[in-house]
Amino acid sequence: MAGKRKTNPAGSTNNLRGDVLRVLGALKVATADQIQRIGAPHLTYRHMDKGSPSEQKAARTAAHTGALSDMRKHGLSETGGSTTAGERLRNLTLKGLEAASHELRRPVTEMGSTARGAGSSGGSHPMAVNETVIAMLRPKPDLAKLAEDPPEVRAAAQAAVDAPPGVGTIASYWTEVPLPATGTWNAPGKGGAQADIVLTAPQDKMPLLFIEVDNCHETAEELALKLEKYARFFRRKVKDTDGKERPMWRTRWTAPDTWSGDAVHPPVLLVFNHVGDRNPNRTIARLIELTRHLWEGERQRGGFHDYDGKVPIIATGLTKLREHGPHGPVFLRFGRDHMEPLWAAVGNPRREAAEARARDETRRAQEEYQAKLRRVASEQATKKAAEREARRPVCADCGARFTDERWEAASATDWGVPKDSHPRLCDGCKQWAVVDEGQAAAKQEHHESVSRGVDPYDFQRYRRPVCTECGAQFTDERWKAVERGGWGVLPQEANPSLCEDCDERDEAGIRQAWSDWPSQEQQRQGQERDQEQEQALPEQKAGGWLTRFRPGQAS
Repeated sequence: MAGKRKTNPAGSTNNLRGDVLRVLGALKVATADQIQRIGAPHLTYRHMDKGSPSEQKAARTAAHTGALSDMRKHGLSETGGSTTAGERLRNLTLKGLEAASHELRRPVTEMGSTARGAGSSGGSHPMAVNETVIAMLRPKPDLAKLAEDPPEVRAAAQAAVDAPPGVGTIASYWTEVPLPATGTWNAPGKGGAQADIVLTAPQDKMPLLFIEVDNCHETAEELALKLEKYARFFRRKVKDTDGKERPMWRTRWTAPDTWSGDAVHPPVLLVFNHVGDRNPNRTIARLIELTRHLWEGERQRGGFHDYDGKVPIIATGLTKLREHGPHGPVFLRFGRDHMEPLWAAVGNPRREAAEARARDETRRAQEEYQAKLRRVASEQATKKAAEREARRPVCADCGARFTDERWEAASATDWGVPKDSHPRLCDGCKQWAVVDEGQAAAKQEHHESVSRGVDPYDFQRYRRPVCTECGAQFTDERWKAVERGGWGVLPQEANPSLCEDCDERDEAGIRQAWSDWPSQEQQRQGQERDQEQEQALPEQKAGGWLTRFRPGQAS
């Protein structure tokens, strides 16, 4: 602890010194109050219970004031004069700018100057620039650091957290950035401008915004000349690393090729801080007329304007910006008659709406066209299916329609594919026809072989019979059994057209049928039972009216 005190006598921490480096690296010059409001906004609410505003400010800025003291000892920062209200202005040294480049992750060549001497005249313009950054940034307090504070402190901080957010972080802002119309970035020539603030926050849908702050000391003509320099810089083109010419500003900053559907230049925001003698409302009205050629677009049939090659110019007041932030309707774009949030003022909502309607109409037309194509395709498919069914062959024997497989096989004409033997018969009728033809051919071959004296069972030369039941070919033994004949030979088989298995099943069915018929012994036993039953019946007694008519009996 003693070693740390010796190195940093004011007791500052790395986090506090990091806050100072980031804020001064971006703003170049600032007060301890501004550093605290950006770097540690939770301290603003922790010391609200102090008596006077000056006591509150002293309490909440004490930690960063100590960090500035330690950094001054290390040669990183210095005092650069005072504001008109008597607050000390702080800026970084060259060594401090190098340290800040690591905190902000920027090249040292883009860190700018040390802003030494900015407070010699009270620093009114740098203070307005810083207040504009704070109003755009709207730093949110860390509620976790206020967990042990009183409820009213946490409630006030929660209200700030729930308010509309700002744009970007402190690392998203550059100040006092040269815009060379001639020369280079590091050595700008004459005729260029210098942007008070450059904002790059693509994470918040604000890829590039140039901000010019006016304390109402400049005339409309002076501001118009400055905007002319902006337009001149935007039009300047240089060769990029690939040898192609591009706008110079694109070699340093990244932005979409189009801005809200237009090939426009980056937007410029004018922030008026009414501390001077000039009325900003009159200045804006005059400035609109002087710069009409820079911002005015061409009206299109869709009810929107085309701003290709134009500079979107927006105006607002610092007081309104502090109160409502960038999400509030406090921005007036030149050429429009109503206030809008910053994103709407920078963009082209009417064009976006017209393009959205056009996309919807195109999508609906495409859907209708696709539905029409599907209906036509369905109708054609139905018609083709009906025509195909009308052409489907019918079996010449049984009248059944061919299956797709049988139709394809019967009409096959490919090279190397044998022609179908029965193209007009279905599969079942073809199979029976093949069996019948096989049997006829076998008999014919048998008779021819007998007449020629050739062994009819030369199985390698003649066609083997096929079973009419299952379609299996006869074995050699079965073939001999059904084909043998002549004197002294047993009668031909009962089923010569069946193979052995089918013949056995047929005989088994016949035996089963005969087994169900009663035998002679069973018939004799049945007759004896019938006779016994007849003998057991009682005889009819004589008498009754029928006996009167017996022959030979007196009446």
